Amino acid sequence: MLIDTHCHISSRAFDGDREEAYKRAREAGVGAMVAIGAGYGTGGNAEAVEFARTHEGVYAAVGIHPHEAKEASEQVYADLVRLARENPGKVVGWGEIGLDYYYEHSDRKVQREVFGRMIDLAIEVNLPIIIHDRDAGSECADILRSHGADKVGGVWHCFTGDYDAARRALDLGFLLSIPGIVTFRNADMLRDVIRRVPVECLVVETDSPFLAPVPWRGKRNEPAYVRKVAEKIAELKAPLTADDIERITTRNAIELFDLKDLRPAAETPQIAYSIRNSLYLNITNRCTNPCFFCPKFGDWTVKGHYLRLGREPSLDELKAAVGDPSKWDEVVFVGLGEPTNRLDLLKETARWLKEKGARKIRLDTDGMANLVYGRNVAPELGGLIDAVSVSLNAQNASEFARVTRTPYKEEAWPKVKEFIAEAKKVIPWVQATVVTVPGVDVEACRRIAEDELGVRFRAREYNEVG
Repeated sequence: MLIDTHCHISSRAFDGDREEAYKRAREAGVGAMVAIGAGYGTGGNAEAVEFARTHEGVYAAVGIHPHEAKEASEQVYADLVRLARENPGKVVGWGEIGLDYYYEHSDRKVQREVFGRMIDLAIEVNLPIIIHDRDAGSECADILRSHGADKVGGVWHCFTGDYDAARRALDLGFLLSIPGIVTFRNADMLRDVIRRVPVECLVVETDSPFLAPVPWRGKRNEPAYVRKVAEKIAELKAPLTADDIERITTRNAIELFDLKDLRPAAETPQIAYSIRNSLYLNITNRCTNPCFFCPKFGDWTVKGHYLRLGREPSLDELKAAVGDPSKWDEVVFVGLGEPTNRLDLLKETARWLKEKGARKIRLDTDGMANLVYGRNVAPELGGLIDAVSVSLNAQNASEFARVTRTPYKEEAWPKVKEFIAEAKKVIPWVQATVVTVPGVDVEACRRIAEDELGVRFRAREYNEVG
């Protein structure tokens, strides 16, 4: 499903067909939406909450739009806090709040004062902040930082800025919410940002009734149209597919707004999961090396798939999860764990995949199997594995030990190189990889892979955000 993270469906723009618009969204696969109360007078907050309370899959955000900052009062602040506290699980966001220096319907000084107070209240009620920013991005960021907004995080609503603006938001721990503007012909700057930032930093929105995407540009926008936003992001993030973008942005929204009722489905452990047209097998969460950059130390989600296993799967469970392997471009042993820690199961599964017509079988490994098992494991993979990607991860033994935190200390790195050399003898396609963490000499690693070992090389970007 998709989540429209920002819509004004409870506003007067939908007075004539609100229920029909809600049904059209559900039929289009929009499983959830966040109704924004701010922007139609402070009374719009109660209307958004009421719509959320009475409709499945609808949540609400309450706030004081910068246009309405001049209407702020102690009573309004108290009403917003009351709405949030009386409707836990339905009021999931605080906003939209921020600064608008384009229209300036409220005095700039008043906007700043109200914005600061609203950030403090967001922290008090522990809700993520939804930012409205028009021609005031750096000042918004400064105020957020000075009030400690990182305690609750949030999202930059209707983001259309450049890469520097995106970095400001991401450095604060905020996500970027992408509107229908991404489909507009003149939105090259936004499209450049989307290409450059991790998809784990994005959610999608309509901001309906405004900013309808192509082909509805100029008409009233509605939540059903959020699919066009996701499809455009998929074009920009190819080879990721529209399904990938739908799954990832949905997971991002669930995390952002802590949508507890959607978590059980989102956190069902996956033992076979797809990204692009590849199928990945998550056969263990056990690792030989507790690498500090491994995502499982912060989150068990990869490209929208939850990979924390309750228990390790059996061969029969893997077969059932895979189904017909011939429909995938490749089947990959990877997951959030070291596949060779279950070497016998890996080999059994690979044999079955071959029998069932798998086009290509790949193994992503830390290269430690020879050290772990005390023998040369590579020949056992010959004929079963068509491609292997090995984590070289450093230019020397001491740096490898630091980056991977391996229990084998400086004995490990030479053994990884040995595994790569042995794998090259029996596996047609071999690649060495590094993660571009500080301290790793990527070019030195490239020379070791290509010149010394004679294999392919890939540097994997290290992202501290997203």
